[in-house]
Amino acid sequence: MTASTPTILAIDAGTTGIHALAFDRDLHPVATAYEEFPQHFPFPGGVEHDAREILAGVDRVVGEVVSKVGAPAAIGITNQRETIFAIDAASGEALSRGIVWQDRRTADRCKELRAAGHGDLVRERTGLVLDPYFSASKMEWMLREQAPVKAAAERGTLRFVTVDALIISHLTGGERTATDPTNASRTMLFDIERRDYCDEMLDLFGLDRSMLAEVVSSAGDFGDAQVDGVKIPIRGVLGDQQAALFGQGCWGAGSSKITYGTGCFLLLNTGQRRARSAAGLLTTLAADETGAPCFALEGSAFAGGSVVQWLRDGLGVLEEAAESCDLARSVEDTGGVVLVPAFAGLGAPHWDPDARAAILGMTRGTTRAHIVRAGLDAIAFQCADLVEALRADADLPVDRILADGGAAANDYLMQRQADLARAAVERSDELQTTARGAAAIAGIGAGWLEDPARCAALSRGHASFQPGLSPERWEEDRGAWRAAVGRVLSRP
Repeated sequence: MTASTPTILAIDAGTTGIHALAFDRDLHPVATAYEEFPQHFPFPGGVEHDAREILAGVDRVVGEVVSKVGAPAAIGITNQRETIFAIDAASGEALSRGIVWQDRRTADRCKELRAAGHGDLVRERTGLVLDPYFSASKMEWMLREQAPVKAAAERGTLRFVTVDALIISHLTGGERTATDPTNASRTMLFDIERRDYCDEMLDLFGLDRSMLAEVVSSAGDFGDAQVDGVKIPIRGVLGDQQAALFGQGCWGAGSSKITYGTGCFLLLNTGQRRARSAAGLLTTLAADETGAPCFALEGSAFAGGSVVQWLRDGLGVLEEAAESCDLARSVEDTGGVVLVPAFAGLGAPHWDPDARAAILGMTRGTTRAHIVRAGLDAIAFQCADLVEALRADADLPVDRILADGGAAANDYLMQRQADLARAAVERSDELQTTARGAAAIAGIGAGWLEDPARCAALSRGHASFQPGLSPERWEEDRGAWRAAVGRVLSRP
């Protein structure tokens, strides 16, 4: 690889770390760098990020990749979506730590709004449910509880930004503070049919348009980044799950994927038809093959790869995440153990922010292998619930699941997923589909890729996992899972 070889740089700002990847014209990665950043837990249920730690990580990984391949033709950004920061538009500095999508501090406020009858309006305008997962109640809390945020609002310099807009403001030296429709649609402030911020939602949460980032087409002009004194155009932005959908080539109605990241997210592209879920799924915005907005159904499981991270860092039963596969296979079953990973409540289809995690069914004979296996099973059970909800809503058989994300590398998990979802699981040989989606959308925005469907990376090989569980065993396993979930729900 030489500095003259053209590339697109993707910045993938996830929940636990920052990836920078350079992609060639066939959307194959040719250079990569990664850095984790700290997670802050100020109180039970609270999860925060420090903007300085994220942006320092961005600078380092981008600098490392650019030093290997030279200045890219354009930059694409993908990011954890609902996490929100308050910045001062005059200085570009964050006014406080950001509140992460996993944070539950506004659960009571969301209950209050539901009790007051606002749930149907929120659902109709935004496609979302009144849950602390989304950004609006976080913004309202920051404006009410944090003096620096309130002072900036009084000065007229307050800007609430999702992580993509935070990075864009940083890279452009404050010249642009912009987001795209897929991220805006997760704020609970965006009318997904009008494709604009909704005055009714702004009034509901006591916010003003001037406090929000400009919304630009996903394959649009987000300004120029300054990298080592060189201007590089930022020409594409997608929220992480929509980027994974795009990076899997799921541009047409009826195509779907599951991303196994910190959480697990099922998305089904429904094209220009807005589907309304009766089974607990969300309606959100994605991007079609040109980068224009389209509709999607989404199911969110808040705990995916974070379960394995907790088993390693919190419980200490793993030395490394990679050993979970062999350890799970070292026992015949979980020995009756069921782990429900409601560390941040439960997402779809339950939407219960007050549910709490539990390990049930332990005996004196329970070992760490049983608990690890139960943890991996929990990821697969949650995603199977999402698939069942999708089948009910979309009236589709859903007999094939495209899988990506870091946790998808676990063969035990993928086989268990196929068994529990009763569908073939196809895992791409290249798991960095989220970053590839960011590169592809930027390539379209920069006029660098006319037809990403022709890129070689999208005709890649894959590993296939076929369902093989007997109907009797499936019923037994699913019944045990449902009973365990029923034990941790905060409401019937």
